[in-house]
Amino acid sequence: MFSRSEDVEADALKKRGWSISAIARHLGRDRKTVRSHLSGERTAGVRRSSTPDPLGPFVSYVKARFVDDPHLWASALYDEVVPLGYDRSYPSFARQLRLAGLRPHCEACTGVKGRETTEIDHPSGEEIQWDWAERRRAPWGVTSYGLLGTLSHSGRTREVLCESMDQPHLIEAIDGVLRRLGGTARVWRTDRLATVIVPGKADVQASFAPVAKHYGAIIAPCPPRRGNRKGAVECGVKFMCGRWWRTMTATNPEEAQVSLDHFWSTTGDARLRPPGRYADPDALALDERPVWPTVGELGDAEELMALPPMPYPATVEVERTVDDRASVAFRGNRYSTPPGLTGMEMTLRHRLGSGALDIVTPAGVVLVTHRLAPPGAGSMVRTPEHRAALEAAVLSQFSTARPCDRKANKPPGAAALEARAKLLGAAGAEPTVDLEQMAEVIQLAFTGSQDASDGEVSA
Repeated sequence: MFSRSEDVEADALKKRGWSISAIARHLGRDRKTVRSHLSGERTAGVRRSSTPDPLGPFVSYVKARFVDDPHLWASALYDEVVPLGYDRSYPSFARQLRLAGLRPHCEACTGVKGRETTEIDHPSGEEIQWDWAERRRAPWGVTSYGLLGTLSHSGRTREVLCESMDQPHLIEAIDGVLRRLGGTARVWRTDRLATVIVPGKADVQASFAPVAKHYGAIIAPCPPRRGNRKGAVECGVKFMCGRWWRTMTATNPEEAQVSLDHFWSTTGDARLRPPGRYADPDALALDERPVWPTVGELGDAEELMALPPMPYPATVEVERTVDDRASVAFRGNRYSTPPGLTGMEMTLRHRLGSGALDIVTPAGVVLVTHRLAPPGAGSMVRTPEHRAALEAAVLSQFSTARPCDRKANKPPGAAALEARAKLLGAAGAEPTVDLEQMAEVIQLAFTGSQDASDGEVSA
């Protein structure tokens, strides 16, 4: 076996006109070895196996089976070749299949893997890409959903955290992202979201069409099974996960949203665009180092359409449990309910654009409508009526009675004994003693013993 340095030296000597015999004498190698390496039959650093290939006799059968089914499991194929005489283990079989490259390529299943890719030129303000980022192990104990919006031209990204991916939460998150960006692009690029696109088709959902009209945007779904069509936002998801999520110290969604906004407006906007996209041709001609623009600089220059003054009036609903303080939690604040409902599930409704929050019973009755406090303010919003009713309920539970004596002796009373006797029946009756009868029995026993002692003396 040639080392790589010997292979390089032999190739150089061959190009200088040395013969195979001269190279072999120079390297101290056999001529057949030199000839096989120079002809490409052998590879430097790879030792030729002295044993025959165990998979060799079965290659034709394996290829035929892969023609029948390109996705045939290796374990199922292994079960077929063992009765035919294959005597190696399954890991060896799988490794030999992989090294031999016998499994055919399936374009429909592998998608973009192994294909050439390129960056698509997006005009300024033309397109924004949307995608969800789901994190199941959030520090606050529930799954966190983040909607990312990335401007395709500049790469500027903003994100809004949600507790659900239903359509009302999606609409609220879209509005939050657009207002953080300062406007909307003309085209919204999404994947096949069931809340936006009709499943199995390329048409917009009837319930989402008014939303697009409200913001004046065009919906452009990605082609089926081509997720890299929105590669800008996919890169944003990867960047966020590695640079922010893994080191985040927030303990609730409200703190996380504040941290996330700061991250995208600082670290996110400070990123440089990929080299080669915005190079100055004159600077490159002069062999000068080009100055790459940042995401923030390109984002500030994007021409976005103005947003409507109010968000689309979708209604967000969440389920909450009433606690022992007669209140429910909603986005970092608590809102009061009438007392006596502890443990009940309530539905909280908030119409986007309004400053009100409705608390609805499971029967659909609106208990109370509160003013909406700023998210994460930690406020307790309680109406005067609820405050008075809760104070009355708490005070009515107080008592001036003396506490019971926990160490007093209190045996079963007459009622308890009577109930015990009924449960036990005859076996539970209290024993009675006839004193006269007992005296007669004692007298007879005493007389009998006295007569016996007198008889022994006379004898």
